[in-house]
Amino acid sequence: MEQTFTEEELTLPTCKYEYLDHTADVQLHAWGDSLQEAFEQCGLAMFGYMTELPTVEIQQRSEIKATGHDMESLLFHFLDELLFLFSCEPFLICNKLVITEFITDGEELSITCSCYGEEFTLGKHPQGTEVKAITYSAMQIVNEPKNKQFEVYVIIDI
Repeated sequence: MEQTFTEEELTLPTCKYEYLDHTADVQLHAWGDSLQEAFEQCGLAMFGYMTELPTVEIQQRSEIKATGHDMESLLFHFLDELLFLFSCEPFLICNKLVITEFITDGEELSITCSCYGEEFTLGKHPQGTEVKAITYSAMQIVNEPKNKQFEVYVIIDI
């Protein structure tokens, strides 16, 4: 089934992430104008480690949901759901993530995210480094609205 997208859906976000060296793994550092955007950027950083994102076209949209009991577990499960999306058919590699629901109050925190991209295809998409797992090791979430500082640090197992 062919999907159609609006011009807004086809507009890609500005890159707001970097990769930091870590012994035998890599640390993702992402930021944004809100904590929600920092989470989105962290997901894009993970996909960017797997392939060169400029080679990815928006041809498909999937939706994921993640829950957690605190902000760290919410970020962990969000990234884990994105990794699962890539690891199962149709092996979706995303170059745009839009969190449509970001519930950070109450007993159960949750995220709903629209994931835009296409099926990973060798030959079209350069093979980067395989991401084996998300880790809690040295995970940091900076959520300081007064200072307009929203950042996340996550180590991924490669």
